[in-house]
Amino acid sequence: MPYPEPLVAPMRAELTAVGVHELRTAEEVDQAFEAGSDKTMLLIVNSVCGCAAAMARPAVRMSMQAEQLPDMFTTVFAGQDMEATARARELLAGLPPSSPSMFLIQNGEPVFALERRHIESRSASAIATDLVNAYNHFCGSNEGQAHAADDGTASDSSPVSPTFRSIM
Repeated sequence: MPYPEPLVAPMRAELTAVGVHELRTAEEVDQAFEAGSDKTMLLIVNSVCGCAAAMARPAVRMSMQAEQLPDMFTTVFAGQDMEATARARELLAGLPPSSPSMFLIQNGEPVFALERRHIESRSASAIATDLVNAYNHFCGSNEGQAHAADDGTASDSSPVSPTFRSIM
């Protein structure tokens, strides 16, 4: 059963007020992925939890001040828009469900992920820095030229800090 809309409305507004496009149905998710098939898109899986409120949503807002940005910012709300969230997770096959979470998608494929475990014990500014570094890496003129080392640790040319460990 979804959370009551009055409870989540302020949490939705934290992102939509800064221009993040909300995807509330499976059809809207499909349309966004189709529209972003040749672009970069940040998909945020929003949540009612404390780490979404204190770290994830503020980090997204901070990251939007960067010079280099994805072409699209989108969000689904876990625990509220069940169909949209389920469809987004289907399209991110192979990546475990996590909320909150953020995925930078380039040409329809995830290239960078922040799961709950990368969010809940870190500051909003540290998360925003990782997002900005990913934007610069994948949305800029040097798109995708450098990748993390095969062992899962960040390399010198990685878009994230050396303390970050990703599933990618």
